[in-house]
Amino acid sequence: MSAPAVPLGITPLTRPRALRAGDRVAVVAPSGPVPRERLDAGLDFLRGWGLVPVAATHTLDRHPRFGYLAGTDEARARDLQDAWCDPSVAAVLCARGGYGAQRIVDLLDWDALRAAGPKAFVGYSDVTALHEAWATRLGLVTLHGPMPASVSFLEDTPSREQLRQALFEPLEPRVLTSPEARTMVPGRASGITLGGCLSLLAAELGTPHARPGAAGGILLLEDVGDRPYALDRMLTQLLRAGWLDGVAGVALGSWEDCGPYEEVRSVLLDRLGGLGVPVVEQIGFGHCASTATVPLGVPAVLDAEAGTLTVNAPGA
Repeated sequence: MSAPAVPLGITPLTRPRALRAGDRVAVVAPSGPVPRERLDAGLDFLRGWGLVPVAATHTLDRHPRFGYLAGTDEARARDLQDAWCDPSVAAVLCARGGYGAQRIVDLLDWDALRAAGPKAFVGYSDVTALHEAWATRLGLVTLHGPMPASVSFLEDTPSREQLRQALFEPLEPRVLTSPEARTMVPGRASGITLGGCLSLLAAELGTPHARPGAAGGILLLEDVGDRPYALDRMLTQLLRAGWLDGVAGVALGSWEDCGPYEEVRSVLLDRLGGLGVPVVEQIGFGHCASTATVPLGVPAVLDAEAGTLTVNAPGA
């Protein structure tokens, strides 16, 4: 079932409540298969935060024909639906990315999801498709951040701690940057955070859950494993579709396994430099060993000269 899309414009989305010790949280696998040992390790960290994590029924499944999927589309959709609609669950965390979220979006009952009310939702990479749908269909803030079975969550303490803070202290202003952050296009801009994995944003164009565009937003972009010409193609698609018209600023994350960075940088500057808005590169989110947690759907200030993205900033 479908519900009418939520008008976005430059309006901040609805925030979930902060988590508290003792909260029950669900871990689901909407995309790729999850190794048991990585899931178990992630659940242990969540318990260490004082949470009560529960893995969804089909989290460890593998599709009988397509090994890149964690179980059938119907099973993955049902796990996500059941977790979100369970009143005892305070947050839903995706175990990992991969591929497959797009295959389940149209199987979800959006009226039921909306009726369940706001709660925290976490993921990145392929989960970008769900971030977009949660924004357009439910009007909710989500967290672009490390997932319990991901390397950045399991092996990088700062990444894990930043996610914990974002879940337990979501109203605290945060300045996001990295030692590698630098100005690509100078300037300073305010807007509402949106975005995620470039390939998923391009793939969402024309679908029922896609945003009409990035106007008024601080757009986050990152990707993994796509060559410079592919990044060029996807950015050109967004440009030709008018999706980038009116964007306030662009924050660029990691581009792991996309080729030599200077080649990637040349493409990014060529395609984004003409927008006439501030652009910051290598700000430290996405498919990198140490990844920032960025709330999507909140006011933020992008300062290209300082190489910072300040989220939940007063007056942004």
